[in-house]
Amino acid sequence: MPWLSPAALADLPGWADDDLTLAWPALLNSCKGLKRQPAWTKVCQAAEQVSRADAEAIRRFLEERFQPYQVQQSEGGSEGLITGYYEPLLRGSRSFGGNYIYPLYAAPDDLLVVDLSSLYPELKNLRLRGRLQGKKVVPYFSRAEIESGTAPVRGKELVWVDDPIELFFLQIQGSGRVQLENGETVRVGYAEQNGHPYKSIGKWLVDQGELTLDKASMQGIKDWARSNPEKLATLLNTNPSYVFFRELPNHLSGPLGALGVPLSAERSVAIDPRVIPLGAPIWLATTRPNSPEPLNRLMLAQDTGGAIRGNVRADFFWGFGDAAGQLAGAMKQKGRIWVFLPRDYPLVLTGTNGKSGL
Repeated sequence: MPWLSPAALADLPGWADDDLTLAWPALLNSCKGLKRQPAWTKVCQAAEQVSRADAEAIRRFLEERFQPYQVQQSEGGSEGLITGYYEPLLRGSRSFGGNYIYPLYAAPDDLLVVDLSSLYPELKNLRLRGRLQGKKVVPYFSRAEIESGTAPVRGKELVWVDDPIELFFLQIQGSGRVQLENGETVRVGYAEQNGHPYKSIGKWLVDQGELTLDKASMQGIKDWARSNPEKLATLLNTNPSYVFFRELPNHLSGPLGALGVPLSAERSVAIDPRVIPLGAPIWLATTRPNSPEPLNRLMLAQDTGGAIRGNVRADFFWGFGDAAGQLAGAMKQKGRIWVFLPRDYPLVLTGTNGKSGL
């Protein structure tokens, strides 16, 4: 277990101060996705008997049923990067025309997802995307190729929106809502991805001398895009990764994460599932965006992301709307992570350093 160190609850900054009742609905949501996994069955059954309004009962449950482990970097050290994401609201239409000319696509029919985990368990969290070319599986089309019409995506449009940079950031967030002209709201979520690695457009702008590092936030990139519309396509195509969507029911309490349960604002995080089991409680010790104010609380590892790679790495879900977006866009903090595992959890997964661990 080279990147996990058993810890005492006293080691967790702010453990005694968090209102655990605020995290309990998210933990019960995690159990909906975990309770059929043998390692989680008993603890999730027991969780259903705990009063969600009793903070002390929740604290005792966590102390008795779980062992916390501090997550370490493969190269040493316990600090990593904590960013933020949110659920945006876009303007759109079911029909192409007027300002609504930028499509959100469903997954194309020729996109292949290759899962080799039944033969190679060490590839459990790896999915390969591609397409057939003759008898060969080749990489799927890049963002530039999809945008230029090379990929067979015509007819896969869910809705059209009025702003390409907002659409790009919707792909990064992975889920959002689209307000239609008739007042209807469409909720969309991640369906698939083209298999190309994510590349930061903010870093590209800094490398090109277009933005300084302190301005390369989500809002800074949006401001640059609106001031440089003739350069926007070049910018966006530097990230070959492309996300396809599906329409989700509007009655959900939040967007669906990779665990398949609704995310909870300020209590859900995206993690690297090669390091932290999807669905597990974690303790996050970081600071609020652009601030030294501590942000220490129990979170649930309910999502993943193309840019969320590494041991001590998390993406904090801030919720829905502009206020959440401002916080998410500004968040680029240092932080530490502890993962809570049931006391009889089998430590058998493989970490990013390729060694036996979880």
